[in-house]
Amino acid sequence: MVAPVTTAKTAGHAALEVEVVFRESTVTSAFATSPMKLLTPRSRGECVWAYTSSFGGGLVAGDQTQLELKLGPESRCFVGTQASTKVYRNPAELPCGHATRATVANGATLVFAPDPVQAFAEASYAQQQEFYLAPDANIVLLDWFTSGRAARGERWAFSRFTSRNKVNVGDKTVFLDSLALDADDGDLNAPHRTGRFNCLGVLLLVGPKLRDVAQKILVEVGAAPVLRQAALVFSASPIADGAVLRIAGEQVEAVGRELHKYLAQLNPLLGDDPWARKW
Repeated sequence: MVAPVTTAKTAGHAALEVEVVFRESTVTSAFATSPMKLLTPRSRGECVWAYTSSFGGGLVAGDQTQLELKLGPESRCFVGTQASTKVYRNPAELPCGHATRATVANGATLVFAPDPVQAFAEASYAQQQEFYLAPDANIVLLDWFTSGRAARGERWAFSRFTSRNKVNVGDKTVFLDSLALDADDGDLNAPHRTGRFNCLGVLLLVGPKLRDVAQKILVEVGAAPVLRQAALVFSASPIADGAVLRIAGEQVEAVGRELHKYLAQLNPLLGDDPWARKW
C-alpha cells in the first residue's frame, strides 16, 4: 500500500491517491484547494480518470499550484485537464507556476496527458514536474504548449515560459528535459527560435506495458518522409525501456490530431478513449 497523500491543505494544492481495491483501480483519497479543482468522473474501474482545473479558468499573477499523485501497485490512472491551461497577463512578473510530483508503484500505469499550456501576452509561467517510478511501473507523459492567443495577435508575446520534466525509474534518472523561453533573450518568434510554429510538445512513454506502443512510434516516425517547410515536424528517439516523441506544428489542432493518433493506442489500458470528444 502506498503512503497516504499529504494532508496539509495549502492554497492551490491538489492530491490524488489511487489503489487497487477488489481488483479495480479506485480513488482512495482526493482533495483540492482554491484555485485548484480536481474532478474524478471515473473514480473506480479498469482505470481511474481524473481532471484538473482552476477557478477562474486559468492562472493569474501570484498563483502557485501543485499536484501530488500516488499510484499503488498495479493501479491505473489517467490525468488530464478540462481545457488548455491559460496563463493570464502578469506585467509585474510575480511568481506564477505549477508543480507536479508523482510516485508510481510496481505494475502501476500513469497516463499524464493535460491539454496544452496557453500563455497570454506579458504572462510569466514556470512549470516543474517530477515522476518517480518503481522498476516495473509505467508512465505516459505529455507536455505541450502553444504560442498564446495567436488569433488576437498575441503570438509568442508572453514574457517568460519554463518547463522542466524529470522521470526516475528506481534510483536512475531516465528522462530529464528542460525548456526556457525568455523575451529578454530576444524575439521569441524569430526564425532561429520558434519561427513559424505555434505549438511545441513532447510525448514520453516508459515501462514494460508500453513497449509495444513505444516501438510502433519509433518505427512509424522513423519511416515518415522529411518534407521541406512541412506544417508538422516530429522526431522520435529510443530511451531506456521506452521512447520520446518531439513535435512542432504550425496549427495547434494539427498537433493535437497527431498526438491523438499515438495516444489512441493506449485505449485498452484506459478502458476507453478520454480524448474522443475533445480532439
